[in-house]
Amino acid sequence: MKNRKYYIQNAIGLSMIAALFVSQGCKKSFLNATPGKTTTVTQFWKTSADATSAINAMYADMHGYNDTAFPSIALESMGSDDVTKGSVPTDASYMNEYHTFSVTAGEGQLEGFWLGMYNNINFANQILDNVPNISMDASLKARYLAEAQFIRAYDYFRLVNAFGDVPLRIHVPKSATDYNLARTPKTQVYAQIETDLTAAASVLPATYSSADIGHVTKGAALALHAKVALYQKKWSDVVTYTNEVTALGIYSLFPDYEKMFRTTNKNNVESIFEIQCMLIPNNPAASNSQYSQVQMPRGTEPATGWGFNDPSPSLIAEFESGDPRLAGTVIYTGQTTPEGDLIDASAPNPYYNLKSYVPFSLYVSGFNQGCQQDKIVIRYAEVLLMNAEANNESGNSAAALADIELIRARAREGSTTILPKVTTTDQGALRTAIYHERRVELGMEFDRHADVIRTGRGTAVFGSLGFVAGKSEVWPIPQTEIDLSAGTLVQNPGY
Repeated sequence: MKNRKYYIQNAIGLSMIAALFVSQGCKKSFLNATPGKTTTVTQFWKTSADATSAINAMYADMHGYNDTAFPSIALESMGSDDVTKGSVPTDASYMNEYHTFSVTAGEGQLEGFWLGMYNNINFANQILDNVPNISMDASLKARYLAEAQFIRAYDYFRLVNAFGDVPLRIHVPKSATDYNLARTPKTQVYAQIETDLTAAASVLPATYSSADIGHVTKGAALALHAKVALYQKKWSDVVTYTNEVTALGIYSLFPDYEKMFRTTNKNNVESIFEIQCMLIPNNPAASNSQYSQVQMPRGTEPATGWGFNDPSPSLIAEFESGDPRLAGTVIYTGQTTPEGDLIDASAPNPYYNLKSYVPFSLYVSGFNQGCQQDKIVIRYAEVLLMNAEANNESGNSAAALADIELIRARAREGSTTILPKVTTTDQGALRTAIYHERRVELGMEFDRHADVIRTGRGTAVFGSLGFVAGKSEVWPIPQTEIDLSAGTLVQNPGY
């Protein structure tokens, strides 16, 4: 498989890590990723500074194109009723193949996503294999290892959701037999994810000083563990982990839903983990996130975006009358945004994603539009929604209703005439209410596709798009990987 070549390159030498970060200094910014000189593996992994450089490189790799732009949009967002392709019909028409569940194994975004996730995992594995042998502060060493365990778990979770069974690699290859791995049953991958998250949560701090904000926290490990348990219907575990997040006492719902997603409010009280992105002055190469750029409205100067992954009429119709979250989720052409930007009325699409929007005033010539916009991975509202769902499935409707009310109360913004309290205690009706709340609260956050599938509603919700039960729950394994594996990798059914 192609990640065989990928791992050979990175197991032999640390050029990828060293070239990114060895000259950069960790405390100023763990995202400052300008290329520098390379360092061989025999010279690296010697000092605490080497460990810090490796951690910095791991985080920086997460905001690359494969992680947050087209491959992620294709596999994690496009296959849902929340979005349309956007842009213009002739631009990247292959994205429609994900929206209609007609993609074949040779389509390039599959390969990009696969390589993006395994590249992140390779960074984590290098840290986990090598940092234990470095003589350095013991508490910092333990924290770095825990951070790598979280990132490895997060990326394997994304892989399992995308492909089902995937090769499970938890060490850097050391011999020829280590390279070409078969697919591991997803139950075993889930077990490793949970092992990593349990270990990470036992070590990671709840908070950091300002110099390290953005690094993985204990709350992030607990919240992701809750989501992994949710996908396996381990209801009691979901309740346990979400309650532990709440008990930390450091998270709350940000009072202004729309402002929560602006760059001025990065890492706010609701954010539990977000992929850190920055505009680093005089360093466009390091300011490489395109998460915002590919979704920003087309045709609006000077900050013209690509206009992909747009809110659908179906998503817009899901919002209850007067719900302010609609205005915090959708940009309409011809409107003026809350930040004062007039969106070109002649833009080719009627709607765009407000959650990835960056005010035009922050555009800097020579840099990717919106490169400073973080991608939020998990926030406290989702923790409450997971707690609500697990409590409802466990027969505790009172606890579920309390969670929903917290979220709807924030959404009301003080109004007494919209978003009435959910009061039903019927398990089925409350389940439907929770699904609705997830859709409108988390709209355009790359959650809907996997969320519908993990609840067994694929045919009912996505059937009109082309979803086929027994096939469309996962995407095809990239054909390039199958070819390079000489048949060791076996394709998903139906592809």
